Amino acid sequence: MSDQDEAGNGGGNRPDSADSPDAPGSTAGQPMGSGGDGGTGSAQGRNPILAVVAVVAVVVVALLLLFGLNLGDSDGPDTSGQVLEDQAPELAGTTTSGGEFDIADVRGDWVLVNFFATWCPPCVAEHPELVEFAELHQDDATVVSVAFDEPAPVIEEFFATNGGDWPVVADSAGIPLAWGVVKLPESFLVAPDGTVVEKLEGGVTVEQIEELMAGYTPGAEGGE
Repeated sequence: MSDQDEAGNGGGNRPDSADSPDAPGSTAGQPMGSGGDGGTGSAQGRNPILAVVAVVAVVVVALLLLFGLNLGDSDGPDTSGQVLEDQAPELAGTTTSGGEFDIADVRGDWVLVNFFATWCPPCVAEHPELVEFAELHQDDATVVSVAFDEPAPVIEEFFATNGGDWPVVADSAGIPLAWGVVKLPESFLVAPDGTVVEKLEGGVTVEQIEELMAGYTPGAEGGE
């Protein structure tokens, strides 16, 4: 074979070289991060994002299970949310200040039982109304809040910032279930005779509570 033929054949093989811009698998001319090792780097870069998304999804599902589903138990107390016109369920526990609260100890007063969380925007929005109500009715009413699974220091900081000095039960295990709570915020107005007069969902106002108090007739709604 002539030198020219050999040169020609050699030249014909060069486009298949890995160094050729057009050769399959060549990375020449591709932007950084595309193909080859760059693709692996990109996938690794997306892993933290996928992990965050997974965590958020788990939290959302947990909240939906906690607040969006029927919490009823056929062998337990009434969990349908229909505690109205009945005697108030038990409510006792340790407060954020380290004391003990028992709703039985304040029988004879109006009681506003408030279920809330510091991370709940509607709960934060209604809080000034609770503060005003507590101040206006120091002589005839008690406000008690039940917090959802939050550390006492977080709750205390919330009250220090937003006002209010009523008892807050931090260990809420079993209490929301007994009262039929399905979402936050929810409040229950309990009459001096122990009757649950009304369940208030999505926030309360002072005017709303006072109207319910004024319109209640003992014995007409299951009171003793």
